[in-house]
Amino acid sequence: MLLASKADRNGSMSGKAKSKTTDKLKRPAPEEEAVQDIEQLLLFNDEAGPDVDDDEDLTDSEESVYSGLEDSGSDSEDDDDDEEEEEEDKEAEISSSAEVKSGIETAPQGQDAKGKPSKQQSKSQKSAPKKKVKAEGENEKLERQPSSAALGDEYEQDSSDEEDIRNTVGNIPMEWYKDYPHIGYDLDGKKIFKPIRNKDELDEFLEKMDNPDYWRTVHDKKTGSDIRLTDEQIDLVHRLQKGQFGDVSFNQYEPSIDFFSHETMIHPVTNRPEHKRSFIPSLIEKEKVSRLVHAIKMGWIKPRKPKDHTPQYYDLWAKEDPNSILGRHKMHVPAPKLKLPGHEESYNPPPEYLLTEEEKLAWEQQEAEERKLNFIPQKFSCLRAVPAFQRFIHERFERCLDLYLCPRQRKMRVNVDPEDLIPKLPKPKDLQPFPTMQSLVYRGHTNLVRCISLSPSGQWLASGSDDCTVRFWEVSTARCMKTVEVEGAVKSIAWNPNPALCLVAVSLERSVVVLNPGLGDILVSSVTEQLISSFVEPEEEKTQAVQWVVPETEALEKGVRLIIRHPKSVKQVTWHGKGDYLASVMPDNGNTQVLIHQLSKRRSQNPFRKNKGLVQCVAFHPSRPAFFVATQRYVRVYNLIKQELTKKLLANCKWVSSMAIHPGGDNVICGSYDSRLTWFDLDLSTKPYKVLRHHKKALRGVAFHKSYPLFASASDDGSVIVCHGMVYNDLLQNPLIVPVKVLKGHEITRDLGVLDVAFHPTQPWVFSSGADSTIRLFT
Repeated sequence: MLLASKADRNGSMSGKAKSKTTDKLKRPAPEEEAVQDIEQLLLFNDEAGPDVDDDEDLTDSEESVYSGLEDSGSDSEDDDDDEEEEEEDKEAEISSSAEVKSGIETAPQGQDAKGKPSKQQSKSQKSAPKKKVKAEGENEKLERQPSSAALGDEYEQDSSDEEDIRNTVGNIPMEWYKDYPHIGYDLDGKKIFKPIRNKDELDEFLEKMDNPDYWRTVHDKKTGSDIRLTDEQIDLVHRLQKGQFGDVSFNQYEPSIDFFSHETMIHPVTNRPEHKRSFIPSLIEKEKVSRLVHAIKMGWIKPRKPKDHTPQYYDLWAKEDPNSILGRHKMHVPAPKLKLPGHEESYNPPPEYLLTEEEKLAWEQQEAEERKLNFIPQKFSCLRAVPAFQRFIHERFERCLDLYLCPRQRKMRVNVDPEDLIPKLPKPKDLQPFPTMQSLVYRGHTNLVRCISLSPSGQWLASGSDDCTVRFWEVSTARCMKTVEVEGAVKSIAWNPNPALCLVAVSLERSVVVLNPGLGDILVSSVTEQLISSFVEPEEEKTQAVQWVVPETEALEKGVRLIIRHPKSVKQVTWHGKGDYLASVMPDNGNTQVLIHQLSKRRSQNPFRKNKGLVQCVAFHPSRPAFFVATQRYVRVYNLIKQELTKKLLANCKWVSSMAIHPGGDNVICGSYDSRLTWFDLDLSTKPYKVLRHHKKALRGVAFHKSYPLFASASDDGSVIVCHGMVYNDLLQNPLIVPVKVLKGHEITRDLGVLDVAFHPTQPWVFSSGADSTIRLFT
C-alpha cells in the first residue's frame, strides 16, 4: 500500500507538471474536493501506521510526503495563475511554488511521536492544490455526498496573501535561528525542526561534482531545505534577470485606451449631484477679477500682444545702423571697413604704380604679413584680358574669419573725477581752534634740543639739550629763568603732572635726576621739599636694581634733590598721573629694560621678568591702572593690578619711535622711523584704525592735547603736522581724523629736523624743539 501510494503520489507530481503545459482540467465541485481531502487523510493515517518505528529509514522522497512541503499551492486554477504573476516580482516565492510543481527532496518535518501527520500537515493537505487532486483521481468519479463540516470556510484555504504558509516567524533574519535546532514555527505554533545536515565543505564539493542538478538547487532559508527548480522556473528567473515580464504570454505593447477620450460621453463620470456652491457666484473669484480689471485699466498689466512669427535674421556685418539690434548693444564694436580700391587695383594703372624687377624680387622675398600690397599691380590692354584673381576665395574667407572670430569689445574708460576720490572731510576752518603760526622762539641752547616738557599750570617750560644743560623758560615771554648744568647730554625730560608738586625728572647717561626748579608758587616748592626730606630709611634695606643717591651740597644748590643710578644708559623717563611713580627705559636685550620707581618710599621694581624685543618707550594710562610698552613693532598693554598682558597692538611699521595716549585712554598714536603715524582704537581692533603718511622723513615725537581734540607729530623733514582727532563718546562712531595744519620754521641740521613736540596744557598751542638748538611756540 505504501508503494502504491508512493507511486500514486509520484504520478500526481508528474501529472501536476503536465497539467501546467496541457489543457487545464475542469474544477471539481467543492463537495468532491472535500471528499477527496478526507480520503487522503485516511490514506496518510494508514500509511503511517505500520512504519512508525522505521520512519528513520525513509528515503528523501518518502519523507517529502510527510513534511507537508509540497502543499503550498492555492485553491484554484485562477489562484495558480495569480501565483505565476506574483512570481514576476518576488523571487522568494519561486522556491515555494517550486515545491508545488516538482518533487521536493526535504528532511522529515511535522510528524508527531506516533508517526501521524501533525495538524500543520492536515491543514496543508486541506489546502493542497486542486491540480494534485485532479492528477490522482483524474479518471475516478466520486459519488459520495460530503458532510457539511468538511466544507469549512472558503477563506481559510486562501493563502494568496501569505508569503510562506509553513513558517510563521514573519519577515525576520533567519540567522537568528542559527544556534537553535528549529527554524521557526508552523501555523499551530509548533517548532519546525531543521533537517539534519552533517555535510562539511568537502561533502558539499563532492555533491556539486556528482549531482547533475546541483546548479538548479536552491536553499530555502525559511525551512532549511534544498529545492530543485523546474525548467519553467529557471526560464522565469532568466526572463526576470533580463528585465522581461514573467508571463510569456503577456503583451507589454497592447494598445492603451485613454480613460478620457476625445469623444463626448453621454453619461457623466460620477453620479454625484452638483454641490450648491457650484451655482453661487464665488466672492473670491469676483475679487480676483476686479483686481485684474483694475490693473489692466491702470496699465500695470498689458494684454498679450500677438506674437510675430516672421523669422528674424541677424547680419553680423550689416550696415552699422544705430537702431539695429547689434548697434544698440552697448559693447558692440562695428567691424573694420575694407580699404577702398586704389590705382594699384586698376587693370591699367599709371606707370608709377607698376613694380620694377628689383621691387618684384624684394616683394617676393618679404613675409606675407610685411607686404604693403598682397598682390603685384599688373597692366592689361582691356578689361576682357584680366584673368580671375587667384587669391579671391582665400581673401574672402580670411575676411569672414576676421569678421566673426575677431573679438571686438569696446573698452569702457573709467572717467572718475579726482575730487570724488578724496574723502569728504570737514574744512579746517570749521575745526578751529588749532595752532596756525609761529609766535615765539626760545633761544639759548648751543646744541640740539632733544626734549621738552611743560608744567601742569602751563606757565613754565623745561628743555633738555645735548649741551649738558637743562633750561627752564617762562612760556609767555620766552625768558630763560634758570639753567642747570648736568653730567651728560639730556635724553628725556618730564615735568611731574601733579600740580601740588614742583618736580622735574631728567634722564642722562646712566642716571635719572629729580630736580626742584623752585619756580612759581613758594608753597608748592616747600611742600615738595617736605615730601623729599620726610623719607625715613627702612631698617632692612632690600636689594634693588638701582641705587637711590642724595646729592652733595653743590648739586643741592642747583636744585638736584635725588639721583637714581641705573646699570645702563637711560633713554626715556615718564611720570604716572598721580605724580608718585615714574618709569624709566633702558633699551637693551636684558630683562631690566623697564623699571618703575616710587618717589615717596624710594623703591624701584622691575615689572617684567622677561622683555620681548627692544623697548623703545613706555607710558602710563591717564586714568586706569594700565601700562603701555612699545617695542620696535608692537605695543603691549599690561594691567598693573592683575599683572597680565591685556592687549598686543600690531604697529604695522618697522621701528616705533614715540607713543602718546589720548586723555580718554581708548586711543593710542605711535610715530615710527619709516615716516608713518598709526592711530589705534583700543575698542576696535589690535590693528591700526588709520595709518597717516603725511611726513616725508622719520617721525621723532607725537603728542595729544589734554583738552582739545588735537594731536601733533614732529619729523626730520623740519615740519610739525597738527591734526584734528575727535574721539566720540558714541561707540558706534569712529574717530574723525583730519590733518589741519603743517607748521614749519625749524631748520634741518645734520639731517635732523624737529626732535620733540608738546602741547600747552590749557591753550591750543604747540611747542617744538629742533636740531637747530631752538624751541618754537606755534599759536
